[in-house]
Amino acid sequence: MSTLYTTKVTAIGGRHGHIRSADGLLDTNLAMPRELGGGGGATNPETLFAGGYAACFENAILHVSRNEGLHIPDEDLEVTVEIGLSQNETGGFALSSALSVTIKGFAQEKAEALVAAADEICPYSNAIRGNVNVVFSVSAVEKI
Repeated sequence: MSTLYTTKVTAIGGRHGHIRSADGLLDTNLAMPRELGGGGGATNPETLFAGGYAACFENAILHVSRNEGLHIPDEDLEVTVEIGLSQNETGGFALSSALSVTIKGFAQEKAEALVAAADEICPYSNAIRGNVNVVFSVSAVEKI
């Protein structure tokens, strides 16, 4: 398998530190969330993961739909990803994920089929399959 794209990000200081991508487009401070006893005020790894997963999964839906000859306008598709962090039974930490997908202009059954197909090709889904509990909620909304 040939690599299509590579990116590099360096972290210094862990959850209380800073991250910067090699191209400089991502350059931000990190902070422990208030919910975990931190001060908040900056992003955190779970938020970054949720954002990446949401964007990637939405693009996977668009890819699948285009391959079927369908067109979904940007304003008719929304993917929200919620990432949970919990402690596991061995004292380590684990992630969970809930994806909420809304697609306008399709029947519920077709929307669910598009989401299932996207789950098979999305790199984030493939990376965490079997390791992270993932729950999907799909809503097909009639266009007005």
